[in-house]
Amino acid sequence: MHEDLSAWAERLARKHLRELPSRLKHVEGVARQSRRIAGLVDDPTLLVAAAWLHDIGYAPHVVETGFHPLDGAEFLRTQGAPDRLCALVANHSCAHVEARRREVSLPWPDERTALRDALWWADMTTAPTGKTVDARDRLAEVRERYGPDHVVTQSIAEAASEILEAVDRTESLRHAVT
Repeated sequence: MHEDLSAWAERLARKHLRELPSRLKHVEGVARQSRRIAGLVDDPTLLVAAAWLHDIGYAPHVVETGFHPLDGAEFLRTQGAPDRLCALVANHSCAHVEARRREVSLPWPDERTALRDALWWADMTTAPTGKTVDARDRLAEVRERYGPDHVVTQSIAEAASEILEAVDRTESLRHAVT
């Protein structure tokens, strides 16, 4: 990959999510949020790239299993993306809980770093419209959108405390530098 990783990620996301304009709006918002906090992590470019690509697994021609974190990470692997980027996409926003419920394996480890937390923060503070929201309101919106019996709703309910802990750690970092 010769171009900047975040520019490559943006180009890839725009190309593959153009058929899903509302999903692209969310991704644009997550990328905007990630740029706001990029200076807090060890690899700001990787954070922004992961923000652009975290939902690429929703692209119709990328779907393999129907579990977007896994499908996105596998697709990125075929595109020559770095393993760490694939792992961030595969594990974003506590995907391991939903993976267990779907009985699928995530072959990339969850790095549990400030960068990972920052990606989760950016995703969980961005509404489907791309606007900034409170993370708790975002979790409620996801539950409402999918309904009580959906695997996504059940997974979010189980993962809520872990997600909110990552969000809170990122908020603490933000406040420590201001």
